[in-house]
Amino acid sequence: MNYVERDTYGMYKTHVSTGPDMRHGPGPELMGAETLIGSDVYNRKGEDLGDIKEIMLDMRTGRVAYAVLSFGGFLGMGGKLFAVPWAALTLDTENKRFALDVDKARLSSAPGFDKDKWPNMADAEWAKGIHAYYGTKPYEERLNA
Repeated sequence: MNYVERDTYGMYKTHVSTGPDMRHGPGPELMGAETLIGSDVYNRKGEDLGDIKEIMLDMRTGRVAYAVLSFGGFLGMGGKLFAVPWAALTLDTENKRFALDVDKARLSSAPGFDKDKWPNMADAEWAKGIHAYYGTKPYEERLNA
């Protein structure tokens, strides 16, 4: 499912008043978290990598830290969960889904977790490992670069 289909408030509808760029509504620069949960994630090869099950906020900074991606399993059951740094995802507005530049095989061997055993995502050492795996830097490091 994509974010436009999940938009119960109509916030992504485009209303053109005058001229081609006169739009009202927040998307895609500012989007509702509830509409993003359930969004499909594909890689650059067009392979389905799963969907977003949760969005994790850093309550100290107010920033999105991770998207929790479900991958594998059968009919959404038994799949592994992966915390993917938000910086590793890009919004594909043409296909109304997210893109993650990771091969399917690499994702299947990524550090993941069971739905009943979540890691401590606030742990700095855990975060370093996740960011290193996906080739991203934590927000604080990107700010100081």
